[in-house]
Amino acid sequence: MSLVFHHDHPLKTLNTFGMDVRAATFCELDDLARLPELLASEPYRRGPVLWLGGGSNLLFTGNYPGLVVKVALSGITVLSENDDEVVVEAAAGENWHGFVQHTLAQGWAGLENLSLIPGTVGASPIQNIGAYGVEVKDCLTEVVCADLHDNRALRILANAECRFGYRDSVFKHEMNGRLLVSAVRYRLSKRPTLHTGYGDIGKELAAMGKADGASPRDVSDAVIRIRTAKLPDPAQLGNAGSFFKNPIIDTGLAEALLAHHPDLPHYPAGVGKTKLAAGWLIDRAGLKGYREGDAGVHARQALVLVNYGHASGKEVWALAQKVQATVKERYGVQLEPEPLVL
Repeated sequence: MSLVFHHDHPLKTLNTFGMDVRAATFCELDDLARLPELLASEPYRRGPVLWLGGGSNLLFTGNYPGLVVKVALSGITVLSENDDEVVVEAAAGENWHGFVQHTLAQGWAGLENLSLIPGTVGASPIQNIGAYGVEVKDCLTEVVCADLHDNRALRILANAECRFGYRDSVFKHEMNGRLLVSAVRYRLSKRPTLHTGYGDIGKELAAMGKADGASPRDVSDAVIRIRTAKLPDPAQLGNAGSFFKNPIIDTGLAEALLAHHPDLPHYPAGVGKTKLAAGWLIDRAGLKGYREGDAGVHARQALVLVNYGHASGKEVWALAQKVQATVKERYGVQLEPEPLVL
């Protein structure tokens, strides 16, 4: 079956902000064997091209003028297994939270702290997704990619080749537009070491009566409870999760800020660097719950910008810039957006 291209295609249900925008051309890629056909097509060659996963890490500020390709590759395969661990491969189009829950159902640990993160498996290495003291790089072994400059080539990048950083990877830099993530491989444990010391996980486990002897499933349940309490459901209130990265700044500047704001949350981030809590900066700048029309800063989590119903992408982006300017003026810290702004 040939690829089907749709013109003037609505994208409202394909982005978690719920922006009512359209793509000039749209298609789904659910079989990697069709990639050469896609790369040879007139819409692809004309460009521009946006590869779309779950639509949970982008903000459309208008209609997309080119081709949007929804990556719908599916499948989960065990590549190797022994008494201690398993290596499992998941296709890029698999829902991330669904995949995490699948691994826990099999008794495999390692991804439980990353429960309820929206999006797809294919985005996990690009963004090096992380939460509650764990990043995907901690379990990821390899990323399987299709080379878009050579449609016959399949490349497998080892963990080190991905050059993971905080919400960063090689896929955002020189390999951006060159490699399409088609599947990701993870090494997961049957003898888990739990990470419960970050954020409110320990407190939530205690509230669940699981302070002692918690399982990976218990940690996942605790994370789900915390995220559900703090973060709005995109199905109910349009958002893209955390809109700003936690800024990493020179330790000297961090110490100067701490002298005036001793309760500012901060974490070591390498030699001479300190990571600050962006949500705290936005909250203390008086913007938590702030609203301009239907674009707002969420009332319970200042890191999250929301669409209350009819905000345009331009209005949300204008609000984001206001947040940046306010934090910069008050604290001398530049906040960097996490989603792709188009």
